[in-house]
Amino acid sequence: MNAVEPNLTAHNTEMPAESSDAAMLNAAFQLQKQAYLKAPTPSIDERREHLRQLKAMVNDHREDIIAAINQDYGNRARQETLFAEIISVTDSINHAIKHVKKWAKPQRRHTDWTTYPGAKNRVIPQPLGCVGVIVPWNFPNHLSFGPLISAFAAGNRAMVKMSENSRHLSRLLIKISKDYFSEDKLVYFEETGTVGIEFSKIPFDLLLFTGSGETGKKVMASAAKNLTPVVLELGGKSPAVIDPSFPLEKAVDRILFVKQFNSGQICINVDYLFVHQSQLDDFVTQAKAWVKKHVPDINADDYSSIIDDRSFKRLQDTLEDARSKGARVINLNEGQEPNVAARKMPLHLVLDTSEEMTIRNRETFGPFLMVMTYDKPEEVINYVHGQDRPLAFYPFSNDSKKTQLYIDHIMSGGVTVNDALLHVAQHDLPFGGVGPSGMGHYHGYEGFQTFSKMRPIFQQASVTPMSLLRPPYGGLPDKILNMMTKLKG
Repeated sequence: MNAVEPNLTAHNTEMPAESSDAAMLNAAFQLQKQAYLKAPTPSIDERREHLRQLKAMVNDHREDIIAAINQDYGNRARQETLFAEIISVTDSINHAIKHVKKWAKPQRRHTDWTTYPGAKNRVIPQPLGCVGVIVPWNFPNHLSFGPLISAFAAGNRAMVKMSENSRHLSRLLIKISKDYFSEDKLVYFEETGTVGIEFSKIPFDLLLFTGSGETGKKVMASAAKNLTPVVLELGGKSPAVIDPSFPLEKAVDRILFVKQFNSGQICINVDYLFVHQSQLDDFVTQAKAWVKKHVPDINADDYSSIIDDRSFKRLQDTLEDARSKGARVINLNEGQEPNVAARKMPLHLVLDTSEEMTIRNRETFGPFLMVMTYDKPEEVINYVHGQDRPLAFYPFSNDSKKTQLYIDHIMSGGVTVNDALLHVAQHDLPFGGVGPSGMGHYHGYEGFQTFSKMRPIFQQASVTPMSLLRPPYGGLPDKILNMMTKLKG
């Protein structure tokens, strides 16, 4: 069931499925577009109320959201959903409510030589209008509400398409959203039929997509037909490096914690790690000890399932590919085998990899950590330079000069120093990729800017020096232009 009322398409039962889905989506878009044209700029009080309604929607249905995500996964650790899908969302909403008045305030800008006193320059943030959000399955509540916070703070209306792997959550959000918002403000869609294909064809004022690079290319190509601007959050292979002077036990604890979180199914997770060649054996020993203490049983409720059978098989194939080509594969959950029925996959280290292995060339998106060794920082820098620019980078070092060396020479969407993932949780930092890992930013003020037209307004004074430059040219206009050429040259 989709969020738009059934009578939008009921008049033509002979339509092909594709035309029916397209008609339904376009009807929802036109409803929002007309509402925007009637009231294009919500007040700050209205925006705050919309944000409060978002917060109420999460808080009032907290247990339902947790249960729906758990059903979609097969098993999703309750604590992970609370932290990543509930608390992170409500905290972000609180931040936006507190700051939206400041964000939306017109900005004064300097006027240039073409004006007399009395002229004014301003930048006025205004809503773009109607935006689209395409949500992945790995953090479906967080990644639907996160963009909505930025969109609503900026005063927009939104249509949200959920993932096919989030069936239970999709249906829940479609149902409950109507109690908090009219459909000309917010509407959710389940991915059924051709909804996924048709959604990116809508002429939104902005389209935000989170997912794989290959799908991102298709979304961008589809949006380009309408010249719809896009924000793409695409992931990729995010590296980490441990400086040998950094406490190894602390690095192991922080890296393995994020690697087991959601069974590694996080777009900014540590995909591969550089360990100094002198510390490899110690790292493996400490990693085994950490997993034995913190993830002793993969079949416990504390450890999340892989999302679906296809992803589980992909991970099995990745390990088999590495083994068959000579990699050293270490099961950190010693004595436990993959549980096919529950889609539970043990944590693994993969060492001694080579270029032809799948794990070297594809984002892992699972509980596997490829470990490589290095001697000098330049080796790390040169390797990462040979790969696509990642969504995140994680240097572990207490040497500020070495940390800055890595930051200066390894470009990524974002950086967390001496930990992983946590830059995404900082409300006053933008989040986004670079190159193949994405484009555009959201979160905090930058999210407000992304979902706004930062509109430049010049107001001329009662007189203008430009009147002295009117044709016919020669005489005074030429003297002024010659003088300006010398002054400004």
